Amino acid sequence: MQPPKTFVLSLDQGTTSSRAIVFDAGGRAVGLGQQELPQIYPQPAWVEHDAEQIFHDILAVSKTALAKAKIEPGDLAAIGITNQRETTVLWERTTGKPIGNAIVWQDRRTASVCAQLQRDGAEDLVRQKTGLVLDPYFSGTKIAWALDHYPDARARADRGEILAGTIDSWLLFRLTGGRVHATDATNASRTMLFDIHAQCWSPELCALLRVPISILPQVLDCAADFGVTDPAVFGAAVPISGIAGDQQSAAIGQACFSPGMIKATYGTGCFILLNTGRNAVSSQNRLLTTVAYRLKGETTFALEGSIFVAGASVQWL
Repeated sequence: MQPPKTFVLSLDQGTTSSRAIVFDAGGRAVGLGQQELPQIYPQPAWVEHDAEQIFHDILAVSKTALAKAKIEPGDLAAIGITNQRETTVLWERTTGKPIGNAIVWQDRRTASVCAQLQRDGAEDLVRQKTGLVLDPYFSGTKIAWALDHYPDARARADRGEILAGTIDSWLLFRLTGGRVHATDATNASRTMLFDIHAQCWSPELCALLRVPISILPQVLDCAADFGVTDPAVFGAAVPISGIAGDQQSAAIGQACFSPGMIKATYGTGCFILLNTGRNAVSSQNRLLTTVAYRLKGETTFALEGSIFVAGASVQWL
């Protein structure tokens, strides 16, 4: 009889680096790998990442972390993924190849689209269903822009050849050898396409932003069965059992579980999440109403305030 597997691998794919940490049964970090991620600036206000490099960096830092922990992939009980949230990737369903660079959450190329939607009176609908404001920060207009500007992308999407998602979905698809196209409720809630009250993709918003629902991932709880890694890719079939966007995963990790508790995360940007429990509180001051986490089908909400440039300013200096 084999002994129980007690190690967990945490994959943290952030804006400026990719990191992997192996934790033992006592919650101690026993192996770490980290790789800086170059930023791509094609023109002012545009920010991109090489999605293929992100995937290969995740594999590399995982290998480093496992080596430092002196274990093999087959020794892992599970993998969890956290990620820069709104950054968007489109890729081919059959090959997993990106059809263009990832468009980063900081990117402002769709500002004019959001301004037009606001003039058209769409912001109330967006806020009512998603808890968000109309802003290029979120994934919806990024996906639409990519469909309109990458060669033949919209026609290919209509034929079922293209998939879209945030970085967690991209990594999940590649790690599972293309078998799973899914995300969790926290990342879905940052797309401007997800009805946080009905907990599903909104046909009305997808039509408004011209994003086919068919290309979007299945939305699961933060702790769920996200499939297993492809042994040909990762070295063993390891269950992927958790996904949450970076700010939400930090709130979970710091046990921000009671209404009224606040979690501040300081990285490339600075974000504050206030747990509001089962109530999706609407802000009068343009704070965001978002999903804090969804576990066992029960959604906990949060109010969020965002400062886009925090650690990034230190790096620039």
